[in-house]
Amino acid sequence: MVNINGNIIKSSDASLSVLNRGFNYGDSLFETVKVIKGKILFWEDHYFRLMASMRILRMEIPMSFTLEFLENEIINLITTNKLKDKNSRVKLSIYRDASGIYLPDCNDISYIITSKTLSHNSYEIKKEHYQVDLFKDYFVAANLLSNLKTNNRVINVVGSIYAKENNLNNCFLLNTNRHVIEALNGNIFLVNGTTIKTPPLPDGCIKGVMRKQIIEIVNTTDYYSLDESSISSFELQKADELFISNIIIGIQPITQYRKKSFGNNVSTELLNKLNKKLRKTN
Repeated sequence: MVNINGNIIKSSDASLSVLNRGFNYGDSLFETVKVIKGKILFWEDHYFRLMASMRILRMEIPMSFTLEFLENEIINLITTNKLKDKNSRVKLSIYRDASGIYLPDCNDISYIITSKTLSHNSYEIKKEHYQVDLFKDYFVAANLLSNLKTNNRVINVVGSIYAKENNLNNCFLLNTNRHVIEALNGNIFLVNGTTIKTPPLPDGCIKGVMRKQIIEIVNTTDYYSLDESSISSFELQKADELFISNIIIGIQPITQYRKKSFGNNVSTELLNKLNKKLRKTN
């Protein structure tokens, strides 16, 4: 079952117009959230990111689009899909509900919510071999639009195919200034001693919700310091650790970049702090 504008219907009965702007022009945003037994993790962060993104794209935000309203819409769907006592991945998509060509006829929106079962509960360190490399065929523009989770993800699709063709688990994306900004499916962090570095938003990386949690955790420690600054590809092999973050996996340690192998001591420590933070909020 899926939720389309508040109507929960069978997936097989769901359809979109051939004039849908998300399909035709990528005129759409989405939030992927993790729901653990009926609780949406970091929901406020997701909600406020979505509202800010809609304003940037000049979408009309309905008066009904409160934090509580969208939360209830998500919970209603997972309850219908018998997932309230389980763990699920939920995707909330917003698209401009208008005709027109590049210029829309109006800025009203519609939404779709889908859900999928997840097998895991708390975040866990994945200890298997995880190899990455650079994807250098195309580059991400270093601007505000690149921070948004829009439907314009072609570079992620092509990069994912490239990774599979080259037996890689993931790839790092570069911006037009040739700085490393993120992985195909998450933000990146580089560890050097007691410094944990991540690219700044002006470099064009996604404004990740899990990125925000990790930054907050690092800033509350006495031992580690955070450095939000540009990362060159030459820094990667000099790092003590590299890891990827997103809302579904939490933290994914990288074990190999080209000829360099990495450990996961800091990644494990930060993930333990993340799970401790979650237990306090439950």
